[in-house]
Amino acid sequence: MKEVHFAENLKSLRSSAGMTQKQLAKLLDVDQRTVSAWEKQVCQPSFELLAKLCDIFDETFDGLLS
Repeated sequence: MKEVHFAENLKSLRSSAGMTQKQLAKLLDVDQRTVSAWEKQVCQPSFELLAKLCDIFDETFDGLLS
């Protein structure tokens, strides 16, 4: 089983897009603290939010999670 690098991938994609946690949170209709928790590996987003993240960053599930 391959290791999941979601937190690092999310932070990298967000930074590359020049987006703050607050801006991303607003797009997803979640609190900024939620985005922060994802990036700190405290919790994971729901499948629905993962799909939205893929759309926002034009990324595949595989690309986001691996």
